[in-house]
Amino acid sequence: MRFSEEVYSLEFFKERDYVRKKCKVCGEYFWTVNLDREVCGESPCEEYKFIGRSLSKKKVDVRGSRETFLKFFEKRDHTVIKPYPVVARWRTDMFLTDASIVDFQPFVTSGIAPPPANPLVISQPCIRLVDIDKVGLTFGRHLTIFEMGGAHAFNYPDREIYWKEGTVRYYHEYVIEEFGIPEEEIIYKESIWSGGGNAGPCFETISYGLELATLVFMQYKTLDSELVELPIKTVDTGYGIERFAWFSQGTPSCFDAIYGEIYPKVEKIIPIPKIEKKLLEAYSPYTALVTPKAGQTIYEVRRLISAKSKIPLEIIEKEIAPLEKVYALLDYTKSIAFIISEGVVPSNVKVGYLARLLIRKAYRLIESISSVDKLLELIDLQINFWGKDFPHLLEMRDETLEIIESEINKFQETIKRGASYVEREVKQLKNNYREVPVEFLVRMYDERGLTPDFVKQIVDKEGVKASIPENFYELVASRHLKAIEPPTQDWIKILEEKVKNYPPTRKLYYEQPLELKLKAKVLGVLDNYVILDQTLFYPTGGGQATDIGILRWGENNETKVVESLLLSGGVILHKVEGPTPEPGTIVEGEVDRERRFMLMRHHTATHIILGAARRVLGKHAWQAGAEKEPEKARLDIYHHKRLTREDIEKIEREANKIIMNRLPVNIKWMDRNEAEKIYGFTLYQGGEVPSAIIRVVEIPGWDVEACGGIHCTNTEDVGIIKILKTERIQDGVERLIFAAGPSTLPYLQEIDRIVFEASSMLKSSTSEILEKIREELEKVKELRKKVQSLERIVANYRAQEISTKPLIVKGVEFYVAREVEGDRDYALMISDKIMEKPGPKCFVIVYGLEKLNLLIISNEEAQKLGVHAGKLAEAISSQLGGRSGGQARIGQGTIEINVDEEELRRIVDRVTIETLGEEPI
Repeated sequence: MRFSEEVYSLEFFKERDYVRKKCKVCGEYFWTVNLDREVCGESPCEEYKFIGRSLSKKKVDVRGSRETFLKFFEKRDHTVIKPYPVVARWRTDMFLTDASIVDFQPFVTSGIAPPPANPLVISQPCIRLVDIDKVGLTFGRHLTIFEMGGAHAFNYPDREIYWKEGTVRYYHEYVIEEFGIPEEEIIYKESIWSGGGNAGPCFETISYGLELATLVFMQYKTLDSELVELPIKTVDTGYGIERFAWFSQGTPSCFDAIYGEIYPKVEKIIPIPKIEKKLLEAYSPYTALVTPKAGQTIYEVRRLISAKSKIPLEIIEKEIAPLEKVYALLDYTKSIAFIISEGVVPSNVKVGYLARLLIRKAYRLIESISSVDKLLELIDLQINFWGKDFPHLLEMRDETLEIIESEINKFQETIKRGASYVEREVKQLKNNYREVPVEFLVRMYDERGLTPDFVKQIVDKEGVKASIPENFYELVASRHLKAIEPPTQDWIKILEEKVKNYPPTRKLYYEQPLELKLKAKVLGVLDNYVILDQTLFYPTGGGQATDIGILRWGENNETKVVESLLLSGGVILHKVEGPTPEPGTIVEGEVDRERRFMLMRHHTATHIILGAARRVLGKHAWQAGAEKEPEKARLDIYHHKRLTREDIEKIEREANKIIMNRLPVNIKWMDRNEAEKIYGFTLYQGGEVPSAIIRVVEIPGWDVEACGGIHCTNTEDVGIIKILKTERIQDGVERLIFAAGPSTLPYLQEIDRIVFEASSMLKSSTSEILEKIREELEKVKELRKKVQSLERIVANYRAQEISTKPLIVKGVEFYVAREVEGDRDYALMISDKIMEKPGPKCFVIVYGLEKLNLLIISNEEAQKLGVHAGKLAEAISSQLGGRSGGQARIGQGTIEINVDEEELRRIVDRVTIETLGEEPI
């Protein structure tokens, strides 16, 4: 895709005597006033020319760069907007805010909603993981977290704010007035930008070899690889806040400009290599010439820089490479602090996957410099430093550190358990591969959380080659940066096509939520679906189940409404069982009262419990999903550990307090921008709301959400809330199953029945049940001790008896037993006694009556002679049915065919001959 020269040719360029030239290195076109210039100036076409030089008329740090940018555009009638979160919860198609325009896509850019101001300016923290493996290596050209200065103007067909000419003029003024960059060093390189479903031509602005900003003219929507012109033309500029700070200071790396102020504190936590400034200033300019490509190793990158800079490769490897690790750690820990502080719980899905990836990469990196116990301390330093500009970091400090500490502990456990798993998997691979495929490394990371460097250590021991791609984390991150939308089911598509000419159905259930009877006109009938001009039947949506009821017409005509379905065009279908009315008929509808009120209670209860969970567990307890049925409901929340009984009781108490406080449930339709300004982005607990006007459900002082569900008018109408049980549905997500109001009665009665029956069985009052159970458990414990003592005596006797009848194969003594006792501990007692005496031994036992268990144990001496208990178990199971397996020392499983001891001896006899290849003696 390439735009014509006319797209980039501006009156401004003609006024300033800019000429269009073609770069002799990359072949792209650029505009300059320097007639002698032959290259575009962007890396990797040219090295940095600002390192170690005082070229800017003022020096700024990141805060100063941000303030300079915002004030410049504020003076030029741009409204300053507060930054949005780095977790894009207002969107369903992506997880992280990776550009300032993401704040306004797709609703503003497509015309669905107005912008919060026009024009506006924002300094937006962004997180991009597409270059995560390059961080540090390029001395700051690549970062996972950065601030993008966005000056945005939204041009409508009837109102233009400013477009290409104004955008370039503003940039030109900015770099000359604020930083003193001479015009001959201001280059505009032609390019194309696309992202978030939009695209357009752009200029990349370059000075002294550094790209400082991108000026995008967004005017297209990308649809199936085609460009569709948008009615709204958006100015989307991305000024590099950190890059302007870097340029102004002329430091060897961008990290020096970002973190230089806290280097003394960092040094107290992790070692920072001491390197002469002259060496870094000699090395840094040439990092611009290298763009790591897929398959290009870090060693090759450094060798190229060595050749250009004349710095010996060994010095680069010995002195500069360790510093790159520090740079990367600073960047990763800042990203981690920002993501987790916004309530993200590390997990294996969605944004939690990306948070986990960052934490584990940072962990392995800090481990490589022998400072693994300092990771939390480094993140805490980032929180305290950046919390001055982003207060939520300090507000969430304790929660953030607790969540990260929990994730570190999980990773350490994963490493401990992972070695044996990788060993088994690699042994299977060895038959087909000489080198471990990259997909194997990806699978080990995705399924088990095992980092590639850890897997390689184990693979190397197994004698299999493993090459870790230099862009491994970029590879796995790229697969998880975008949400995968489930495809619309074919039958839904067919229905939507059939109803496309019908007007949207009037939603009376919003206007009159307590009304249950209506009159409506039938607009159409599709098979067993009835289309009305208006309805009180709430359709399935937002996790709330559908209303059901009855439609009546004429004298005696009646049909059941079993489901309501809202289609994308706003038409609501009523699925019926029974006869269907003719189009034009006036029908009377009646919603099932009991079901409607049960659903209302459960929906309002969901909001109440979520508010309680966030107060008890922390602000990270975001909603991960919800479902409201008449009998019960469920709420899924993000949380880094299992809920304790104490947590559950606290949540219940807090929730029921709100019910007793009789708080109103206020519902209002609000302008999207106004709602976000007042309530923030916790509005989107239920996900994206694609509308300029959103329906806000507020329980004052407790919970406020954008929600399309049906609710009670007061919290007291919900009745008692009882959490029935909790489940860990996936790593990082807890499910609370609960009931509210009359729906709790069956569950409470069941608990009462169990307690009553238990008290009858124990012959005690209900208040004394626990004490009585404790007494009985003590008795059971004493009896168990006596039984174990007797089992030990019997086991010793059986061991002596079995020891007199060994099967000897290839110098190994095989002892065989068949016991009706189904206790594994008893079987192990016999084994322990038999194994006491020296010599190669293997014990085979089948125990139990209804369930037939197989256990095989071989000692180390037997294993050296070729006995593998797991393989022997497999062989025996092949004779007797069932499934068995295991390791060399122990094999176990189940069998299906019952055998006595003599038959088992014959099978073991036969199998060992086949396995060890020698007749028994």
